[in-house]
Amino acid sequence: MGLITILSGIISGSRNRDIRASIYDYAATSLEGKEISLSDYKGKPLLIVNTASKCGYTGQYADLQKLHDQFKDSLTIIGFPANNFLWQEPGSSEEIADFCERNYGVKFQLFEKISVKGKDQHPIYQWLEAKSGKRPSWNFCKYLIDKSGNVAGFFSAKVNPLDEKILHRIKEIT
Repeated sequence: MGLITILSGIISGSRNRDIRASIYDYAATSLEGKEISLSDYKGKPLLIVNTASKCGYTGQYADLQKLHDQFKDSLTIIGFPANNFLWQEPGSSEEIADFCERNYGVKFQLFEKISVKGKDQHPIYQWLEAKSGKRPSWNFCKYLIDKSGNVAGFFSAKVNPLDEKILHRIKEIT
């Protein structure tokens, strides 16, 4: 790495992240402890959501499940529990899985708790931020990824998963 690159990174505040070409180049660990490559979802739109069990938006789990049921053949919803916002996801993988199943009947794929911002930001969220220009500002921010693996939309926590903005965009890309 040359001096100009290093200085440029220092000046811009870059963390020298390895942003891969495709979302499909990444993997994460499921709540059950299995590593899953996002390439398993290639060719199908994704809705990627950072979740939390003790948030004012936690009720969105129910609507995410309804969205999953409605579009299960044409859209994959994946959730990443995160404890970045006021420590609203303190649970273990087992506690998160139990909570989501018991309270919301969640059947869509949930992964182990990760960090979605900061110095320990998970590489998937580094990619999402780099490609969309948007960083999660709270729990339940949503990134829509098209069939080709490009960011097709970002929706804040305030936008319900069943909001017409999301439904319309999903229908456009499926």
